[in-house]
Amino acid sequence: MFSSSKKLVLPNPEDALPGRCASMSITNRHFVTGNPIAPPLPDNVQLAMFGLGCFWGAERKFWQVQNVFSTAVGYSAGFTPNPTYEEVCTGLTGHNEVVLVVYDPSLTAYQELLALFWQSHNPTQGMRQGNDTGTQYRSGIYTYSQVQWDEAIKSREHYQHRLSQYGQGQISTEIVPVKPFYYAEDYHQQFLAKNPEGYCGLGGLGVAFK
Repeated sequence: MFSSSKKLVLPNPEDALPGRCASMSITNRHFVTGNPIAPPLPDNVQLAMFGLGCFWGAERKFWQVQNVFSTAVGYSAGFTPNPTYEEVCTGLTGHNEVVLVVYDPSLTAYQELLALFWQSHNPTQGMRQGNDTGTQYRSGIYTYSQVQWDEAIKSREHYQHRLSQYGQGQISTEIVPVKPFYYAEDYHQQFLAKNPEGYCGLGGLGVAFK
């Protein structure tokens, strides 16, 4: 058994689980949109990545955005290559549960995705989200370009101002350049579409982004 005491503190890289070379086997078809969730992808799409608590409910938020091409859930921002869900839950991989969003920027603006991100969860809770506690539930934006980084930083400043107006606390969201993304097990992909009565602990603060 792994100690649960490490779940609120990210491990040092040298202390992380070793992982493996083999990647997760997935079905490359989105259960809702029917589009691919992994390469090869159309030339006109871009990627965005967010962590906002348990990835089941988080993914549903983004696939419901009009014109989003597809979404996938997985693990990123950690150290262990190709981790399993059970390994991520130990807190010894450093990974976050994240949503990969595949979108056409001519149809869906990155700013729209950022606004949804901020409004859909509580970004002030550190290493937890609601009743879900651990490093895998931390709030995070993982950027693929300098443009995304700039927009993410600007959006965090704006939303902090909005939260302060309503007496809310300080945002703990990490904003960092994207690290390798590892697809989660097939049963996690679009989980709440396959299991409509499944668990979703996601909840925002009720403060609009605009």
